[in-house]
Amino acid sequence: MKHWLWLSLIVVLLDQATKWLVMGSLQPFQTIEVLPNLNLTLAFNTGAAFSLLATAGGWQRWLLAVVALVITAILTAWLVRLRPGERTLAAALALIIGGALGNLIDRLLLGHVIDFIQVYLPWVPLALFNPWPAFNIADSAISIGVVVLLLHTLFTKEDATGPGHAADTPNR
Repeated sequence: MKHWLWLSLIVVLLDQATKWLVMGSLQPFQTIEVLPNLNLTLAFNTGAAFSLLATAGGWQRWLLAVVALVITAILTAWLVRLRPGERTLAAALALIIGGALGNLIDRLLLGHVIDFIQVYLPWVPLALFNPWPAFNIADSAISIGVVVLLLHTLFTKEDATGPGHAADTPNR
């Protein structure tokens, strides 16, 4: 199933291309409305999701890079061991791997992750999430991959090959 790494490569290339396009087009924190409730805004995140550890003083760059490398290695090992029929799981893992690598490149080269997609969620009453914290293509791939992985885990049954080998058939 290692051929699914093409999806990871597409995520990395798309993520890096869009980040550099935005870097060349916007000034930091400049906002351009694309659609109602959707803006482009250039932001830099030295922390993890939702700027967790962003003010930690610099050591978080290397901790988060090591975590990304370890997770990528584990997920890649899992991906290459999948059986040919486990396409949904392979796609989920490939998306997460691509997203982790996309943000890892930023963290290693720049010391921060470039974020640029900003959405407003008017139906969410919490001011904390309006606007939603800026994110990027890599973050989106990770989020989609995790959701697919969770759904796959919740809605597949194990086949006759034994525990730990889920088939791509939904529970009935």
